[in-house]
Order: sequence, then structure tokens, then C-alpha cells
Amino acid sequence: MSTNRYGAAAALDQNEAAASLREFSFSDDDFKVLAKLAYDHAGIALSDSKRNLVYSRLSRRLRTLQLETFRDYRELVANDEREIENFINSISTNHTKFFREDHHFDHFRSRVAVPFAQSARGGSLRIWSAGCSSGEEPYTIAVVLKRELRSFQNHDVKILATDIDTEILAKAARGEFASNAVNDVPKPYQSFFESETVGGKEMVLVDDDVRSTITFRRLNLMERWPMRGQFDAIFCRNVMIYFDGPTKANLIERFANQIKPGGWLYIGHSESLSGTHPQLSAAGRTIYRRNG
Repeated sequence: MSTNRYGAAAALDQNEAAASLREFSFSDDDFKVLAKLAYDHAGIALSDSKRNLVYSRLSRRLRTLQLETFRDYRELVANDEREIENFINSISTNHTKFFREDHHFDHFRSRVAVPFAQSARGGSLRIWSAGCSSGEEPYTIAVVLKRELRSFQNHDVKILATDIDTEILAKAARGEFASNAVNDVPKPYQSFFESETVGGKEMVLVDDDVRSTITFRRLNLMERWPMRGQFDAIFCRNVMIYFDGPTKANLIERFANQIKPGGWLYIGHSESLSGTHPQLSAAGRTIYRRNG
């Protein structure tokens, strides 16, 4: 018992120390109201441990907007749809890289890309990168397909890449990355990236043919999805870690209905389905197949 008590006291002291150094006062009510907004609008569950992160991210907005208090910001964001978008952008975390969790792309290559390339029937291939962040995931999907298909022009292949953060989507669509971003890209795929100087910086640009197969769109996963058709594979990785149990369960149900029978769902390494699902069967580490 004493260890827990002392640990709690230490955490309290740290919170109090952080509060004493803050530029803006940040009350319990401020945090609770903003956390509720994040949950209501984006399904993001912000625990009390995220308090300092929320303060840090949003204090930048207060400075930009020349506001004096978080109460002023609460009033603004509650009545301005444009600021809701900025609010969600601010609290969203975007961390990714090319070929992240590479076992997914090994599986995708062998079970999706190669069979499609070898199919005599042709047909279409539809992939969705849900929560695409700065674009490394959909571009990885695209280069895997490109290497197997050789020419996208001869195949009906489309990749949809969505995210709630409009600023990160704009960055993703440019297909420009720091030169060291491709350090871990396997050699067979290096040729799909070109070195170039952009604004005085050494960058790598994604091949135009690769970029042409990806459509970037803003989408809040909590809202209505405009897609009519189903997908051969959906990647939604390291997104559901921000959601609570009921929100995750609802999202998995919607994904299952959006995948073609025999299609695939790839989720993050620290995520799970929280039990079994009648439409999905485990097919590998954080890989699931739609039954039917």
C-alpha cells in the first residue's frame, strides 16, 4: 500500500510542478471539456495522463489565436466548426515510417499483390489506408504493388488514404520526405524514390506513377463513410489505441462489413479485436481475414 501511496504522491507533485510552470492556467474543467470534445468529435479517449500533452499542443493554438485563457478557447472551439478541425489536428499524434511492421507487407505481397498480378481474370483491386498520417503507409502499399504489377496503367488498382488531420494529409499528398526517411526501405523498393533538392533541403520524392494510384481524403472514422464498394484489404494500424472499448468494437464491425469476403484487415502491433468476431478470423500476427 505504501508504494502506491508514495507513487501517487510523486505523480501529484509532478502535476503540480508542471502546472506552476504553465503560461496559461489549465483547470480540471478545461481538460474535461476538451477531452469530451475530442471524444464526441473524433472518438479519441484522453485519459488524465494526457493532460500535459493536451496543454502543450493546445497552448500553441492559444498563442496563434491570441487568446488569454483556455476558457476563451473552449468557447471558441464549441462554436466554430473550423476550429474543431484545428483542435483535432492539434491533439492528433502522427508517427509512422515506411515499411513499419514489415511482416504486414510481406503478407500483403504474398497474399494480395502476387495473386492479383498472376490472376488471368484481371479485375480490380481496392485498398484502404485508414489513418494514413503523413503517407508512409499508403506509399509502402503502393510500391509493393508496383513492383509486382510493373505497370499500374494495365491494372485497375486504387488506394484510398484517409486521415482526420488535414495538415498531415496535405503533407502526405506531396510525397516529399526527408532523405533519411527511406533508410529502412528494402533495396528492391529503393528505385521508387528519387533524391531531389526541395527548398534547399535534400529530400526524397515518391515516383509519380506510384503517387498516381493513391487518393488522399479527409475522413473522420466516427462519421458516415462515403465509400460504396468494399475493399480487398484495409490497413488501420495504431489508430484504435486512441479509442475506448465500445468505440473500437463499433469500428471493427464497420471495417468487417467494408471488406470483401476473403479480404484482409491489418491492425497495429499493440492492438487486438478484444475477442473473436463472427466475420473475421485470425490469419497471422495482427492480421485478420474476412470470412465467406
